[in-house]
Amino acid sequence: YEIVVSDWSSDVCSSDLAREYLVFALGPETYGIDLLKVQEIRGYDAVTRIAGTPEFIKGVINLRGAIVPVVDLRIRFSTGAIDYGAQTVVIVLNVSQRTVGVVVDGVSDVIALGPDEIHPKPDMGAVDTSFMTGLGPYEEGMVILLDIERLMCSPDMALIDDSLALAG
Repeated sequence: YEIVVSDWSSDVCSSDLAREYLVFALGPETYGIDLLKVQEIRGYDAVTRIAGTPEFIKGVINLRGAIVPVVDLRIRFSTGAIDYGAQTVVIVLNVSQRTVGVVVDGVSDVIALGPDEIHPKPDMGAVDTSFMTGLGPYEEGMVILLDIERLMCSPDMALIDDSLALAG
């Protein structure tokens, strides 16, 4: 299946307003990313593997004539055994003027969280939390809010040229 997300922009941009997040699963954890970064959601299809890329970069797909790199966030975050099933999807993102796909276990919701609902990211000592923007309430637990732009532009991802990241 395919869901195209378009025209999700708001006429008013203020830090006091709730932001919308796309909620998805990676293993047992629930994550959220800024809905404005999402271009579309696609069912997982085979990708073309590129030799010499890190294990978490699954390869590339042809998205209406554009070659798009695909990252498996389950491998990147070491969430355990990977099973590509009917719920597995690729979230196509626009980050730093590039299109990138991320493989997740499934999407479940779009939620709106106001600034007063978002808890600061925890200080985990040696654990890198730099890709988190915070934690928000979701169902009976919490959703981990990701700074997907920062994650995709990180040096270990090697997906976004530094000059593009600085320009965006």
